Amino acid sequence: MPSNYSHPALRPVVAEPGVLVHPTADRRLAAEHWLLATLPPPGRDRARLEWQQHEVALLPLGTLFSAVRIPGRLLVALTGSTSTSELDEFMCHALDGGPVICDPHHLRYYALVPASMPRTWSQAVDDWRSLDVDCLGHGSYLGVPRADAVEYTRARATYWSVPMHTAATLCRPLKVARLIAAGRHCMPQEPDE
Repeated sequence: MPSNYSHPALRPVVAEPGVLVHPTADRRLAAEHWLLATLPPPGRDRARLEWQQHEVALLPLGTLFSAVRIPGRLLVALTGSTSTSELDEFMCHALDGGPVICDPHHLRYYALVPASMPRTWSQAVDDWRSLDVDCLGHGSYLGVPRADAVEYTRARATYWSVPMHTAATLCRPLKVARLIAAGRHCMPQEPDE
């Protein structure tokens, strides 16, 4: 895998007169509030408690965002690597820094996409199921890590493979579709029975 893949570092901002600079902590807090907006107020308190105690909270999909579940084997076929950090770097590059959650125990990646994607891409989603790719929307829940869980550790159930750097910034559906198409092309062919 080429070594030039890396998480996009937030570029330093030179403050000029009249320019408001938001530190990383403020951006993470804004992203957290946006994610919690998927829940009614009592549910937000529960989710905050889950983030404090377990680093992950179940959030409903299909209102503000949906998620495309991508099996790790598809990414391994694309990259030739099983290294978590290299797969994370690849996802960051392939999806232009759009937010991605990783479940390292089942080696699955969840690209956060617009809430409308399950409906607007339904034909493609049907085709992707043969690869164990699915687009999860209304009626589904996703274990979302707290905003600062950005590195893999054995103790974490999930982490941000590609962090959500600002509220409401999602992966572009066409980028996700191209990633899946490239993965399909690289997957080993199963023998006909």
